[in-house]
Amino acid sequence: MSLTRNAATAAAQAANSRWLELLTRAGFVGYGIVHLLFAWLVVQIAFGRSGEEGNQNGALRTLGAQPLGGFLLVTVAIGLFAMAVWQAFEATVGHRGLRGRQRLFERAASVVRTVVFAWLAWTAVRVFQDASANASDQQEALSARLMAATGGRWLVGLAGLVLAAVGVGMVVYGLRKKFEKNLMTGEMTARTRSLACRLGMFGYVARGAVFAVAGLLVVVAAVRYDPERARGLDAALRTLRDRSYGPVLLTVMALGIAAFGVYCLLQSRYRRV
Repeated sequence: MSLTRNAATAAAQAANSRWLELLTRAGFVGYGIVHLLFAWLVVQIAFGRSGEEGNQNGALRTLGAQPLGGFLLVTVAIGLFAMAVWQAFEATVGHRGLRGRQRLFERAASVVRTVVFAWLAWTAVRVFQDASANASDQQEALSARLMAATGGRWLVGLAGLVLAAVGVGMVVYGLRKKFEKNLMTGEMTARTRSLACRLGMFGYVARGAVFAVAGLLVVVAAVRYDPERARGLDAALRTLRDRSYGPVLLTVMALGIAAFGVYCLLQSRYRRV
């Protein structure tokens, strides 16, 4: 029991590291930039002008193509990795102000965030190593292999349902303004708090809608045995573009994703870390 308490104390002290906090806040800046680039790609897709992937991988590749792109990718990767470490600590020793199911839910959410931030950090590293890698093609190939295996279509369909559920959860999270509890609102002016609230709502709803559509497309791919539809966010955006209302809807989504990017920049200053 003493060893457990000592381990928890050591973890809590590591989680309160000033360097980890600074790197995490820098990570929010990088995360915001990635979403702003992602929003730009969505606009390009809406009007048929983009050959780049419509997802975070495409945004990172766009970043890598800029002057000092390699340096920027490494910087973003370090910040995202710090965010993953921060959320890993939150999952293990964090959310101590909560009790019962609420704490369990928040710790589970931190596990998901840990995976997401770690995956994005690794994606930034891979793009730095090979800017020609196409994540959508890789996802399609993986889906094809899974569907060819016994029970694979069920597994792909389940993954699609989980992705769709995450998207719906984001929409609810944004509409109910649950993100506000993670902000140091006491340090904000009334105007900044209002701006953060609007950006957070619009951003989470837009991101959630994209993820929900992507998840549904994966389910459809599993049902119809069509791996080409299981290409994640990129396939979802291009499918929407081909509808009569597509360009307008994608433009609105792009604005929402850009709003989330700006919200991330605000979080670099006001997020509780």
